[in-house]
Amino acid sequence: MDGDRRAWRQCLLGGAVFAVCMAGTTLPTPLYGLYQEKFGFSELTVTVVYAVYAFGVIGVLLLAGNASDAVGRRQVLLWGLGFAAASAVCFLCATGLGWLYAGRLLSGLSAGLFTGAATAYVMELAPSGGASRATFVATAANMGGLGCGPLLAGVLAQYAPWPLYLPFVVHLALVACSATVLLWLPETVRERRPLSTVRPQRPGLPPQVRAVFGPAAIASFVGFALFGVFTSVSPAFLAESLDVHNHAVSGLVVALAFFASTAGQLAVGWVGLERSLPLGCAALLAGLALLAGALRWDLLLLVVLSAIVGGCGQGLAFRGALSAVAEASPADRRAAVISTLFVVAYAGISVPVIGVGVLAGPIGLEGAGLVFIACMAVLVSTAAVYLLRRPVPTRP
Repeated sequence: MDGDRRAWRQCLLGGAVFAVCMAGTTLPTPLYGLYQEKFGFSELTVTVVYAVYAFGVIGVLLLAGNASDAVGRRQVLLWGLGFAAASAVCFLCATGLGWLYAGRLLSGLSAGLFTGAATAYVMELAPSGGASRATFVATAANMGGLGCGPLLAGVLAQYAPWPLYLPFVVHLALVACSATVLLWLPETVRERRPLSTVRPQRPGLPPQVRAVFGPAAIASFVGFALFGVFTSVSPAFLAESLDVHNHAVSGLVVALAFFASTAGQLAVGWVGLERSLPLGCAALLAGLALLAGALRWDLLLLVVLSAIVGGCGQGLAFRGALSAVAEASPADRRAAVISTLFVVAYAGISVPVIGVGVLAGPIGLEGAGLVFIACMAVLVSTAAVYLLRRPVPTRP
């Protein structure tokens, strides 16, 4: 019993470190308007600055997504915290657009190192028989951290001095605390290999994973695409169309989507893993419909409802996808397979967002949002029909 309690404490501390890193990746979200005023760039530039982060994530996942399987989880996560600290320093020193690109790229490198390795690490720190709860801790730390970033930055920007500096100073302090915690936690990889054995990996899957990976990846893509649009352009929509200039409110609306995702993940235990993917797709479709209504009629209430409903759908679908993929993966390939899933997810969080930025110039932000919603609705509907016909098999 004492051993299980200690293992769960370590699992939760690992989740806290995961959350701190991910919070840094969304910290600039409510601040983009201030950066636009300071440096004078367009909405397209905002989406490109945002997407640079996702390209950094994908690059690391492809080049070193399996690094923690070889050299150990802690070493990779310490490097991830180092990149997170460097990203915060770039934002603190920002005197032009180049600093923002550098900060977002470093943030992407940090998240890329963390996504697969930290998810596997949190699950491995849990006691035997706690796989389902550990999966929730990992995914909740991921999404909860992403939600805390814009909320923290929005509150500090609105109600504290130095809005473009204080959020990153606070995050630097949290990163330092996280590094101390990580040095105390045990390593979970028993047979480590030198870094020279790590090779760039093509998006490939062991045979036993392929049957579950397709529908899991589709659901992850759509859910992350919805989050990408909320994170990159919703503050601008709130300011331009709804006349909401309070940074704390902008940060809260974005945070609601991520917090709702955590609630959706928790609901998986009630609805069951097999049903979570199609139900998640249905909720994502409802969230897209609410967002379309918000864009059409300029209603803040519909924006909030879209964040909550779409976030719950993303949580249902993503936890189901992650659990199915993790269960089907061999132990020595688990972090690499999880990283491949995140490659698909982060393609969703970047490519559609840039598309919205490109269209925002000729047809406006609202028109670009409606085009995005139509494309994602077709994709998520197709995924839902496929999942109903061929449910993803999961073990109890």
